[in-house]
Amino acid sequence: MHVLVVHNRYSSAQPSGENNVVDQEVELLRTAGHRVELFERRSDDIAARSLPGKAALPLLVPWNPAVRTELAARLRAGRPDIVHVHNVFPLLSPAVLAACADAGVPAVATLHNYTQVCPPGTLQRGGRPCTECVGGTPLPAVRHGCYRGSRLATVPLAVSLSVNRRRWWSGVERFFCISAAQRDVLVRAGMPSERLAVKHNFVPEPDVRRTGAGEHLLYLGRLAEAKGVRLLMAAWDALAAEGGVGVPLVIAGAGPLEPEVSAWAAGRDDVRHVGLYDPAQCRRAIARAVAVVAPSTWLEAFGLVVVEAMAAGVPAVAAGHGAFVELVEDGVTGLLHRPGEAASLASCLRRITDAPDRNRELGRAARLRYEQGFSPAVGLERLVEGYRTAIAGRSELVRGGETRADRGDGDSR
Repeated sequence: MHVLVVHNRYSSAQPSGENNVVDQEVELLRTAGHRVELFERRSDDIAARSLPGKAALPLLVPWNPAVRTELAARLRAGRPDIVHVHNVFPLLSPAVLAACADAGVPAVATLHNYTQVCPPGTLQRGGRPCTECVGGTPLPAVRHGCYRGSRLATVPLAVSLSVNRRRWWSGVERFFCISAAQRDVLVRAGMPSERLAVKHNFVPEPDVRRTGAGEHLLYLGRLAEAKGVRLLMAAWDALAAEGGVGVPLVIAGAGPLEPEVSAWAAGRDDVRHVGLYDPAQCRRAIARAVAVVAPSTWLEAFGLVVVEAMAAGVPAVAAGHGAFVELVEDGVTGLLHRPGEAASLASCLRRITDAPDRNRELGRAARLRYEQGFSPAVGLERLVEGYRTAIAGRSELVRGGETRADRGDGDSR
């Protein structure tokens, strides 16, 4: 199969799970013998733009005509079987879908977050879940300045969501939702359910797995309010006041709360803030963990670190909402705490460390869950199946001499 992957890479200054997923899928397909090419833009390149170029960038977020022309020409020349769209913000735009239509190549899209119904894609405001824009207009997001705390920065995203909503819905043969929880939100928002398929992200087989009881609890991720970092600190302080749990907490990551986390951890022997880890260090830290902690306060669309823990035979303590509910079977492959409640999180952290034998059982069950649902073999099967379904759907339309625009469920822009 000949696949063209379309992706706007996130800034290298901020490690991106989405970038990793794209890279891993490309490698998986190539290893299986498929031909994969890339059509990319890099957010790192924005810094090198002229001042007028930077000023014009918000105007290109909803629609970049140059990208449409360039991609359509490449598609006509290369004739891939399928185009797989990932992120299009900020340098590509939904114009990539028009290019696919121009060249007559079917498109699929992985929905890594909630940008189809929420301008910043987080379904969160002020540290709490928010669905105010879901199923309606994105005006509340602009009013609250939901993207980077700025109304001005939110406007291009809100405009893009409004003017391109039907283009997305009509121009993509198959959407890959990365969890059933995400799919449920999007269906309630009015997206076409028949083209929303659940395809969990896969995780490569790790080069190291847990062999003992573990030596620390591990938080691995962005140091941000939405990830539940402050909630974790509050829970840990409560545990420390009661004598602790016998193992330290390791916090690995960077983000806006890093100064606060660093100051909190300073001088303590029960907390280690280690900054950013490279991928190999992440794998080793997971394999040495009693459990991985994922206390997100927002509705995670997936939860890559939880599956990475499963792959290493390590259970997770995660918030009991969003995708975590389908990733973690409470009491079997890990523990779920009540979202946003520090006391519940503290209780789960104590339970996961109190009984080493039980913890090892949880770890074995987590590894089995990984093998059955999140291994490369499973990921490849579901990915190729999704491609074939999209190609067949497009072929059926062509044979019938019909397009979605003919049926009145697309736009003509």
